[in-house]
Amino acid sequence: MSWWSDDRDEPYELDESDVRVRPNPKGNRPRTKTRPGHADAVIGMILAVDRGRFTVLVDDGLPTARIVSASRARELGKEAIVTGDRVALVGDVSADDGTLARVVRVEPRTTILRRSADDTDAVERVIVANADQMLIVVAAANPEPRVRLVDRYLVAALDAGLTPILCITKTDLADPSTFLANFTGLEFAVVTSRSDDPPLDELRAMLAGHTTVAVGHSGVGKSTLVNALVPEAQRAIGHVNETTGRGRHTSSSTLCARVDTGGTSGWLIDTPGVRSFGLGHVNPNNILRAFTDLDRIGQTCPRGCTHLPDAPDCAIAEAVAAGALGASGAARLDSLHRLLVTFSTAP
Repeated sequence: MSWWSDDRDEPYELDESDVRVRPNPKGNRPRTKTRPGHADAVIGMILAVDRGRFTVLVDDGLPTARIVSASRARELGKEAIVTGDRVALVGDVSADDGTLARVVRVEPRTTILRRSADDTDAVERVIVANADQMLIVVAAANPEPRVRLVDRYLVAALDAGLTPILCITKTDLADPSTFLANFTGLEFAVVTSRSDDPPLDELRAMLAGHTTVAVGHSGVGKSTLVNALVPEAQRAIGHVNETTGRGRHTSSSTLCARVDTGGTSGWLIDTPGVRSFGLGHVNPNNILRAFTDLDRIGQTCPRGCTHLPDAPDCAIAEAVAAGALGASGAARLDSLHRLLVTFSTAP
């Protein structure tokens, strides 16, 4: 290549030495989209999340498991990391004082429990990962049980593929029979608990071999129950306001703890108490699939059938009216209708 210079009478040839290379102002290597595979990463389970720090249980075959503190690797971006997640760790995983590992990958999840801010919000918030049961804690009184909130928990559990368990606390204050009558059409385990005598052995048997997420309205005694099952959890316990009848939020974070069941241990994930549970993310087909007998009949419904009480030519409603599902058919259809209506209408 030739160039004409003002102080020369003829052009001259350019070479590499004539080209000025702009130095990298940061003095680091050029960026690349190739990310390391982290083949040496160890796998752990998230036990708690607190302001960008993760408490991780690492059990990689060494004589004892250890609790590691970790931060998020930059390459994960804003990917959600929640309690119950299985994650890959690199860096210092010795669990010595002052050490900090890095979470570089979230392993595939088996289940995801989600909620939205309200029923019209399609943006989901992942609460817990890899649970297979939901322990719904409700007080028989003080505060009064809310059928609609329990319905919402059931919808979220069925959508996520979790098996629901209903625990009624404070049965020494009120008879829960009237409240439980609302759920006669549903097939799930029910446990009752007095304030001074929780059925710990019964609950431990249900939790053995499972990862169970505990949910409930503030003030229903959920944290008390968790502390009884896992004394080292030391969850804060609140009281119910006598004027409003509402519980005060005490647990502000989600915590996963091992439950000693005397055999195969289980994991119990305690979540903060909530007064609402948005369902904007739910797929209504997942609700129907939880009613296996009704779902089988629903396959013959007209295309686009909502299976709601006013749905025309709904095969499920016609089968129940004809007595095809026996004495329990009407109760199960009523439960299905209530859950579908809960999903389809805003609070």
